[in-house]
Amino acid sequence: MFVNLKWKIPLILFVMLGAVYLSYPLKDKIALGLDLQGGMHLVLEVQTEKAVEASLERIADDIKREIEKEDYEVDRVSADYDNKTVTVLMVDAIDLEAVEEIMESFTAYLKNEGKVREGRGYQFKLSKEEEIRIEKNAVSQGLETIRNRVDQFGVAEPTIQAQGDRRILLQLPGIKDADRAIRLIGKTARLEFKIVDESVSPQSALNGSLPDGDEILYKREENVETGEVTKTPFLVKKRTALTGETLSGANVNYDGDFNEPYVAITFNSIGAMQFQEVTRANVKKRLAIILDGNVFSAPTIQEEISGGRAQITGQFTTEEARDLAIILRAGALPAPVVILENRTVGPSLGKDSIEQGVNSIILGALLVIIFIAIYYKLSGIVSITSLM
Repeated sequence: MFVNLKWKIPLILFVMLGAVYLSYPLKDKIALGLDLQGGMHLVLEVQTEKAVEASLERIADDIKREIEKEDYEVDRVSADYDNKTVTVLMVDAIDLEAVEEIMESFTAYLKNEGKVREGRGYQFKLSKEEEIRIEKNAVSQGLETIRNRVDQFGVAEPTIQAQGDRRILLQLPGIKDADRAIRLIGKTARLEFKIVDESVSPQSALNGSLPDGDEILYKREENVETGEVTKTPFLVKKRTALTGETLSGANVNYDGDFNEPYVAITFNSIGAMQFQEVTRANVKKRLAIILDGNVFSAPTIQEEISGGRAQITGQFTTEEARDLAIILRAGALPAPVVILENRTVGPSLGKDSIEQGVNSIILGALLVIIFIAIYYKLSGIVSITSLM
């Protein structure tokens, strides 16, 4: 009899320990929601009209490029944001027939509204269907981009969903640094590379000598000790040489001299080819690296650059460099967003609910124990004791 117990007792203990191990959570299995651990509640609105404006600008650039490719002289191709139109003006009216043929590839979303400027050009209007499509895409792409950024930020089980036609609802449980989260989510992160025009000084351009096809952008630098911000003007070409749409990676590295962080970016095969073409055509010129209209740096192109790699430098802290890398990896927002509602939610509501639930369980258990003890007397007390 006792011989049999020698293996039965260890077996029983092993099964019990195994059951305890399997039932005991090794880590948090349930991610608490906003009401249980607190966090941020945001409502964003996508400025879809900006997406339409950007599309009109791209269409105007594409039209001009196609016409110039055929060696016709273009006076200008301009976009009117208010009227949703693109006007094509030629130097010579005789070239308009050729323009009509070139414009056939754009008729799917542009409608010819007739000749303008004494027959030297045409005006085209963006179709309503295309405008609606652009606006819908801006919201859906914005939603996906924000979701990618939040995922890389490391928020457990966020709520991210469309609300109406232009709004996006975000609930971010457990967020500690609200300001950083807002910077990460709300930045448009449109990365552009533009050639610096050094034929005229920025000061002359500011005084009224701004060449056609150029614009003034600024590099902002903040003194860490005093907080004073200085703005350095740069005269750059309006036409974007390259955008961040072809990025395949962005990571934080540190330079070897001062151990300062910078963001190393990598282009995909298409972007690498475009970057190589831009650098080949502009050796000894400066290439401005621009994020959301702010110049970060403008290095001189010493030679053609192959391999599709570049650096974004600036007065970054390590956290700022990491956030920029996250934003660039997730991609740019198709249109800016504005914050309509920003609430920091505390866990008090969830805490109250938990306390009420625990109290209800305790009260219910006590009532059951009292009922069993009264109804079954001694046998009931024995049963309750064995369960406990």
